[in-house]
Amino acid sequence: MPSETKRVLVAGAAGAIGRVLCRLLVADGHFVAGTTRSAVNAELLQALGVEPVLVDVFDAAALRQRMQDTRPDVVIHQLTDLPRVRTPEAMSAAFVRNARLREVGTRNLVEAAITSGVTRMIAQSVAFAYAPGPKPYDESCALNVDSADTNVATTARGIASLEQQLLNAAFDGVVLRYGRFYGPGTWFTAPPPLGTAVHVESAADAARRAVSHGQPGTYNVAEEDGTVSCAKARRELRWEPGFRIV
Repeated sequence: MPSETKRVLVAGAAGAIGRVLCRLLVADGHFVAGTTRSAVNAELLQALGVEPVLVDVFDAAALRQRMQDTRPDVVIHQLTDLPRVRTPEAMSAAFVRNARLREVGTRNLVEAAITSGVTRMIAQSVAFAYAPGPKPYDESCALNVDSADTNVATTARGIASLEQQLLNAAFDGVVLRYGRFYGPGTWFTAPPPLGTAVHVESAADAARRAVSHGQPGTYNVAEEDGTVSCAKARRELRWEPGFRIV
């Protein structure tokens, strides 16, 4: 599928999407490195044919050095900080952690990428934080940053920061607004969660395609149930929500 092989660094390579994405990128013939904070996950990545990069994204100096050592053409930001068990208390804390990751962690990734001469960066955002309005939402619709729900507002502001940083940087920035994940390694196996869902394998395929396809900008990546429009991703990334690894 790729027009040329590249050096790709996946931040968050041991996550539910990251593991699938790394498999797809390796199969496409790319050189793939992946960040993790865990030595155990480093072994998992090696088994997938991925060069592990042990680093914490909040350690800006170490991240810059690891980025320079790896010399990627493309960086894919799939970092999240989610609890294993989905309870109201755990999720409330996770909203705050993820907002920090999307703001500060993204800033460190962007700065390290620019320093290392990265030409393209792809990042995970969400397609379920649009402000109320006519549906289906397309990529031009406003995010719900002023929501009365604190958790919704925290999420929307975090992804707004991530998106602005990526799209205003000195490289080609591609933002993938994912639906709610389901499939292996997620909170939902089957059926998918109601409203704006996407299978992890299909989500990974969108990121894989964005390495070689699509103009810089924002793309909805979800199963179309009338909530969001994914026409742009279908057209420019040649992505289809029904993709599964056979």
